[in-house]
Amino acid sequence: MALKSIIYKADLNISDMDRGYYADHSLTIARHPSETDERMMIRVLAFAIHAAERLEFGKGISDTEEPDLWEKDYTDAIQLWVEVGQPDDRRLLKACGRAGQVLVYCYSNTCDIWWKQMNSRLERAKNLRVMQVPAQQSQALEKLAQRNMQLQCTIQDGQIWISSGDAQVQIDLETLKAAGG
Repeated sequence: MALKSIIYKADLNISDMDRGYYADHSLTIARHPSETDERMMIRVLAFAIHAAERLEFGKGISDTEEPDLWEKDYTDAIQLWVEVGQPDDRRLLKACGRAGQVLVYCYSNTCDIWWKQMNSRLERAKNLRVMQVPAQQSQALEKLAQRNMQLQCTIQDGQIWISSGDAQVQIDLETLKAAGG
């Protein structure tokens, strides 16, 4: 018998002063049996950074045709495609052909090794941006994971803070590849 996804709930309050975006989101997050809490929390982080009316979780790990997060316009065209982890170059190049903007959030100690292998293969992808969450920060973010979460995310001047109760994690994203370059 196949293992089932574990359902997490998060009430996410976002104050993004950089974009002027202030909203509350009630998220239902299906964590695939092979997914770690750390990876799931990076998906929540990506949601907070890109929060918009039409942003939603995709099937990600469960389906090779869908990303971890995506935003479609009213014509069903994919505006934003977000991958978490270390996807292969073929998947990313295919996504770049399907979406207006593609982002990758990598988060482990092996990101540098992965990026050295991928960098030259992905040079031509002008609509791809690759961001790294430092391993120590992603591991601290993982500690906020609970089946029912109350999270606050504040973004100001490019700095990101996520808190739950008395615990707070500062995230300092590092750009490995900027869009257009």
